[in-house]
Amino acid sequence: MKLDTLTQSIGEWLRGTGPESDIVMSSRVRLARNLAHYPFVSRATEQDRADIERFLRERIAAVPVGRGLESIDVGGLEEIDRQFLVERQLISREHADAQGARSVAIDPLEQVSLMINEEDHLRIQCIHSGLDLRGVWEQIRVVDEQIERVVPYAFHPRFGYLTACPTNVGTGIRVSVMLHLPALVITRQIDKVFRSLHKISLAVRGLYGEGSQAMGDFYQISNQTTLGKSEEELVEQVGDVVPVLIDYERRAREFLVRETEQNVHDQVSRAYGILRTAQTISAEETMQLLSRVRMGVLLGLIGDVKIADINSLLIRTQPAHLQKIRGVELDTKDRNIERARYLRQHFEAGDHNVN
Repeated sequence: MKLDTLTQSIGEWLRGTGPESDIVMSSRVRLARNLAHYPFVSRATEQDRADIERFLRERIAAVPVGRGLESIDVGGLEEIDRQFLVERQLISREHADAQGARSVAIDPLEQVSLMINEEDHLRIQCIHSGLDLRGVWEQIRVVDEQIERVVPYAFHPRFGYLTACPTNVGTGIRVSVMLHLPALVITRQIDKVFRSLHKISLAVRGLYGEGSQAMGDFYQISNQTTLGKSEEELVEQVGDVVPVLIDYERRAREFLVRETEQNVHDQVSRAYGILRTAQTISAEETMQLLSRVRMGVLLGLIGDVKIADINSLLIRTQPAHLQKIRGVELDTKDRNIERARYLRQHFEAGDHNVN
């Protein structure tokens, strides 16, 4: 797979076509798996990692689901290409920054991603647009079962799947949804919501998962532990709380329109105006402004702008994407200039109106 071709497309999860996609950007399930008879990645030698990578790549390619995937040698990529895959949500930051033999296998829709030699020997990830946890779980279950037929997983009859991090022991599953919650942020209800989530053992993270900060009012909600519950129970735990968050956000948006319509309209208009005219702009400011514009589109304050386009801009204005699109490496100052130029060019191409 040539990474340059990915700059011309967007993954299925960015299309904004799934259920409740006005608020839920994506649903994702990730499984942590390790090979029996090999040390965990953190204890593995260089030769171990090379053997693990080759063994898994060959076995995965032999199963039906593996035949539709394209493998990328992450260890052989330049830093900008590894960051590109992180921004695309196809690999983790840990996988990008790791050492030694490692790879990722990706399907054309970018729904399935198999990371080899991340924190665990194998991380299986499936991601869908909108609120579709059941669909994601069914897809990843098939992928996992096919691989398990040809790969000896490290499994304990009492503790379940053995993983490098103790919090993943058991099912090895991490269930997450990415939500866009600008109205809860504006009305200052977001901290109260997060405190409630922590009380029921759900973690809140930023756009790029563990260790990342929230940008542009985008948050990932996920289970914190896996031991002692089945996969279905953990999918249900996250799935049960998401409709409540959706309801809170929709009520907050209705309140903003009803009680502070002029102020919201002003925020959206200013954000849209800056994106269309700025000569230099940072990634952080772009995310925040695109968040406001995305909310404005969904509230009917901006016409002729597609949610899929805004979703795409959220990714394509990130540092590595900009440089891949431009075809040259840029320092921070030049990236900010190029980002502003790219945004102006995008919005000038359409005839968008603020109502």
